[in-house]
Amino acid sequence: MSRFNFLKKYLLARREYRQKISLLMFIGGALIFTSCQSELKPQISAEKKRELANSLYNQQLFEQAVTEYTDYLTHYPIDEREQANISYMIANIYFERLHDYENALAYYLRIKHYYPESNLQTEVSKKMVGCLERLRRSTDAQQIMEQTAALAESQKPVSRPGEVIARIGDHQITSGDLQYELSRLPVYVKDQIQTPEQKIEFLKNYIVQELLYDSAKRKGLDKDQEVREGILQAERALLAQKLLQQEIESEAKLENYTNADVELYFKANKEKYVEKDREGKTSRIPAFSEVRERVAQDFIQEKQQEAYARLIERLMIAENVQIYEGKFK
Repeated sequence: MSRFNFLKKYLLARREYRQKISLLMFIGGALIFTSCQSELKPQISAEKKRELANSLYNQQLFEQAVTEYTDYLTHYPIDEREQANISYMIANIYFERLHDYENALAYYLRIKHYYPESNLQTEVSKKMVGCLERLRRSTDAQQIMEQTAALAESQKPVSRPGEVIARIGDHQITSGDLQYELSRLPVYVKDQIQTPEQKIEFLKNYIVQELLYDSAKRKGLDKDQEVREGILQAERALLAQKLLQQEIESEAKLENYTNADVELYFKANKEKYVEKDREGKTSRIPAFSEVRERVAQDFIQEKQQEAYARLIERLMIAENVQIYEGKFK
């Protein structure tokens, strides 16, 4: 075989080899792409996914609802209008339910930048101002108010999850909203609102508060000096209460103690649980098993008082508090 023929056969064989490799790579890539597409395809229908998110919201499982709404927003083929609506729902949950103003602001900004044609823009701007005020960024809040002053007031938010049970103008109040407001009541008050008539009366009172609030805002009373001072004092009280709740409840809760601890407290304080006759004389000393729940409540209350005293003492020492009692005459 001549050198020329050998070189020609070599080049042909090499070209066929490259073609086979390219074909194999194409087939492999197609298989991988198909596999990935199969894996990314949601296993649950869009309708069921959204129904689950709504149900979690109505059950006040707000963090879990955010997770499902986010998954729906990320992995389901929905149009821009619904994308904006879902983003608005997520933002409102962060803002109104979880009081996580940074994440709320992030989702409001998402709507602002991704969906500029959405009819939610006016409400989004208002909510952004609310977030910034709560984050103590009043200068930024003022800037947004100036930028959005010319937007049409006809732009309104979409309804929240749940059946619409009332309206204030175009603003919808849903069963989820009502359930949330009821959940915030003390137990003894909530127990008194069970019948449809009682719930309707509660809803009317809630609407009245909303009307008064909106009217006061329109008159600029939110900028009144007395109101601002009252808000500041309320904030101070709420923050102090939250700190006490976290510090004391974490240290003084029943799970930290055994039944023996509670029984020992009972033995040391039996006089608190004796039964007396009409003349005030001890007629009977009940067994621990009969008064266990009452003893446990008293025991924890005492532990909470001790934890409170320790917390206050620690803070006073840390901040070098001095009270000049001699100057009080």
